[in-house]
Amino acid sequence: MGTNDTSTAGASAKREYDRRRARDEAKIRETWGDGRIGTIAVALSGERQSTVAWKSGAAGEAEVGRALDAIASEHLVVLHDRRIPRSRANIDHIVITRAGVWVIDAKRYRNKRPRLHVEGGLFRPRTEKLVVGGDGTKLVDGTLRQVALVQDVVGSVPVHGALCFVDADWPLFGGSFTVRGIDVCWPKRLAKQLAPLKGTVDVTESAEAIAAHFPPA
Repeated sequence: MGTNDTSTAGASAKREYDRRRARDEAKIRETWGDGRIGTIAVALSGERQSTVAWKSGAAGEAEVGRALDAIASEHLVVLHDRRIPRSRANIDHIVITRAGVWVIDAKRYRNKRPRLHVEGGLFRPRTEKLVVGGDGTKLVDGTLRQVALVQDVVGSVPVHGALCFVDADWPLFGGSFTVRGIDVCWPKRLAKQLAPLKGTVDVTESAEAIAAHFPPA
């Protein structure tokens, strides 16, 4: 099978952005018409934040996708934008290596620094929390759910999760960390981590099983 199985990083997010943009423009033209005034009204209205978010998300997924595609080989298969059955949700990227499978959620958080916040430890239970412009617990929870879905498909093959932040305020040294078993890093760091992995996983078999269960979104 090919390294990306015909799927394209960020494709479904880009389609949703285009759909919302067309919907917003249609609503404006319902008021101002299809002529010159309507065109001016569309130009001056700007895009809704909820619509722009899909465009930003697509760009983030595409950047992570490029970093992963650069390390793809017969021993490392990359799948992008995979639909979760019976759901409107999708998995941004799945990487199958000889050491196991990585489920990767791409996030674009401009100029925000992901941090690990730890509480407890000595006299009370240790708790770990992702902080990135606010509480990132939902981001970690979402990635863990996706990891569990992929684990159900591949059985005994190890499945790991990663949150890959694009355009974040990463420090010059260090910066990456693990929270509740989920790696938190940036595209180049993730690719560098995955490229040299060794192991005994049948990459082709696992990739075919995953691609069959999670079709392109």
